[in-house]
Amino acid sequence: MKNENLKYIRAKDRVERIKGLYNHLIIYLIVNILITGFKVSNDLDSWDSFISELTSINVLSVWGIWGIFLVLHVLSVKFGQGWEERKIEEFMNDELSNDIN
Repeated sequence: MKNENLKYIRAKDRVERIKGLYNHLIIYLIVNILITGFKVSNDLDSWDSFISELTSINVLSVWGIWGIFLVLHVLSVKFGQGWEERKIEEFMNDELSNDIN
């Protein structure tokens, strides 16, 4: 019974992490599209000025910097949980061995 509860808790935690990642991605897209829209709205005179503003460092830096943090979030969700599970197992084994003694 304890093993099933532990599996449920781990699965629920993983789902929460993935849900947080999806929320982060949605907020990233919405906010950056709005920021980009406001920044390029002044340069709608011609297609060339629109494209030059769209590809300016001003606009790309917002996408890039926040994008780095989004990639780190993806990596932490994808690869970061293994060590946590190993630590949990270690602590549980230590706790079980202390209970036996």
